[in-house]
Amino acid sequence: MKKIITLLALLALQIVNAQVFRGKGDLKFQLGANIQDGGTGMVSSIDFGLGQNISFGVVTSYMLNASSIGGIDARFEDRIDLKARFNANIGDVFGAEDVLDVYPGVDLGLRNFGAHLGIRYFFTEGFGVFSEIGMPIANYNTDPVAFERYNNQFFLNIGASFSL
Repeated sequence: MKKIITLLALLALQIVNAQVFRGKGDLKFQLGANIQDGGTGMVSSIDFGLGQNISFGVVTSYMLNASSIGGIDARFEDRIDLKARFNANIGDVFGAEDVLDVYPGVDLGLRNFGAHLGIRYFFTEGFGVFSEIGMPIANYNTDPVAFERYNNQFFLNIGASFSL
């Protein structure tokens, strides 16, 4: 019984020591699903740690099942989006930096200037899950219609996160 309790304690200690955001030089890769009005797709992002609580990165998404509008199917350029982003990694503010990273941020993409709020939870040193919500603050086209709304509206991203 003592051996089992000792083993469980060591495993718990290993999980607790899996710090989510390590600051300068940290590298996170995420792969998941993108959900928005009119379709769903894939999202992939990579974030580079610049300082204790600051990171920047690139995110791209592609809508796999974009709805047809007026009998017209979405083209490649309607489905894809690419953004540069800046995050404030504030998990340590909540005292949960060992397993949880909360990161509000801003992004500049092909269709808009936007904001996002994300959360990463790591089960081990290198693997976790993430969820992000985001929305445009300023659209390049002030009155988006039809396919211009794709990747230019409120979205939800969920998936796996990897510490590289």
